[in-house]
Amino acid sequence: MNKDNEEIEETSEEVAEDQQFDGEEEEEQITLQELLEMVAQKAEQAEKEEDDLNNMRSVGLYGDVDEERIAEVISALLTLQHVGKPKYDDEGELTEEGKPIKLYISTYGGSADEMAALVDIMNVVKKDCPIETIGIGKVMSAGVLILASGSKGERYIGKNCRVMIHSVIAGNHGSLHNLENELTEIKKMQDIYLQSLADATNMTKKQLKSFMRRKQNVYLNAEEAINLGIADKILE
Repeated sequence: MNKDNEEIEETSEEVAEDQQFDGEEEEEQITLQELLEMVAQKAEQAEKEEDDLNNMRSVGLYGDVDEERIAEVISALLTLQHVGKPKYDDEGELTEEGKPIKLYISTYGGSADEMAALVDIMNVVKKDCPIETIGIGKVMSAGVLILASGSKGERYIGKNCRVMIHSVIAGNHGSLHNLENELTEIKKMQDIYLQSLADATNMTKKQLKSFMRRKQNVYLNAEEAINLGIADKILE
């Protein structure tokens, strides 16, 4: 009788151990399933963030045109160009146009050198992705050429935006020879600025030079800026 009881107890213990093992295995399987779900959720989130980056294609130039701000704008433009380039099939046929970029501008102006750097990069980026320039608040001095350098037909201006054109401003000191040298360079920079502005707008270089001869700031409202070809449309 006791022997039978011992055998029953041993059998019960073995069953209990088997059940415990099975339970642990089942718990491990559930944990693995949860892990797979987490990986899938993270992959879906990463894909969504990439889609958001592709859809949110706006850059802002607010404040002075200086080295730090222009470096940020150039970096953003090149990044958006990279993720929004046109797509081609194996035969070289275009399957998807490059995605446009919006560049919002509100500035009193600044460095002519940084203006030239940004305009050069804009001309490169436009080969892949159209750049919609949008002038708001104030677009003055170096900002005028930046606004005008957007893709033709896609340059917007706020109806209350003020535009101002003037000659290149510089301040230098030193020996007479250095001042003469600097003056020569300033004249070259102004000539580049006027030629670039003439190429991007309806104005001629002669007309722009007449503005410069006034020796004062030339202010334009939104409609006047459109008539001169600095912008194409009123922002609505």
